[in-house]
Amino acid sequence: MSKTAKLTFGKETYRNWYELMLLTRRFEEKCAQMYSQQKIRGFLHLYNGQEAITAGTMSAIGPNDPLITAYRDHGHALAVGIEPKYLMAELYGKITGSNKGKGGSMHMFSKKHRFYGGHGIVGGQIPLGAGIALAEQYKGTGNVCLTYMGDGAVRQGALHETFNMAMLWKLPVIFIVENNEYAMGTSLQRTTNQVDIYKMGIPFDMPSFQVDGMTCESVHEAIASAVDRARKGDGPTFLEIKTYRYRGHSMSDPARYRSKEELEEYKQKDPIETTKATMLKNKFGDTKYFDEQDARIEKIINEAVEFAENSEFPDASELYTDVYIGDYPFIMD
Repeated sequence: MSKTAKLTFGKETYRNWYELMLLTRRFEEKCAQMYSQQKIRGFLHLYNGQEAITAGTMSAIGPNDPLITAYRDHGHALAVGIEPKYLMAELYGKITGSNKGKGGSMHMFSKKHRFYGGHGIVGGQIPLGAGIALAEQYKGTGNVCLTYMGDGAVRQGALHETFNMAMLWKLPVIFIVENNEYAMGTSLQRTTNQVDIYKMGIPFDMPSFQVDGMTCESVHEAIASAVDRARKGDGPTFLEIKTYRYRGHSMSDPARYRSKEELEEYKQKDPIETTKATMLKNKFGDTKYFDEQDARIEKIINEAVEFAENSEFPDASELYTDVYIGDYPFIMD
């Protein structure tokens, strides 16, 4: 896959990339702020630095292609179009949240947007992604399931079982490792002798590639090629998209296992800033445009917080709804 950023995309595409990445970054920054104020509880895994992956993906897929991911899922939820106010309310645990406050940070979901989570079990979404692809294949929809995971998840045996079946049945699925190099807090070099994760797909005869995840252009090209292959009925592709998270694994992680110099090196590759520089160079946006986007997105984020603050917590009776179809006989009054 190409690692170069040839200017083969137009003004509208660059603007869509920039606006989605900026929305995601500002949303995550606000989440960190609200977490520090104890408005958001539990675990919180932020997407800062990895935004080019979701932006490049969305420009390369169709409106009905389903997505499934792990628990660092806010960026994916925003990318598929779930409104920030519903996501913020979900993080607050409010009844107006995208999942009525029952999912929280790690378990966001939207049937309307064909977004199937948000999964807290490491690697648990990998076979589920293949299952979604199998359903699409069976129904003849032509849709492709994008199945995301972190680099830590590739150590799960379910990945190998899923790869074998997906290739055997030529399922329309793209397996995407968002390799930010540290899993929870252990570097890739300390967990495996094979640090090129994409090579894990080769024994299954699965087309496997390493992709620069710090540029939208490279991500788009890789995803578009894999989608085309899957829609033709040729089966899965495995993409190791190399990226970097600017925060710790979660808000409770001070990330002392990496150097300040390494972090600063990757901040020089910030996909938001490099995309902005390309846009300025090619006159796809001027100072006025970028200032307007800053103000517009700040307004959206502030309104999301206000919506979450003013929403109610679920009633205790909500514990028993959206769990079973029909009455469950073992619930006692």
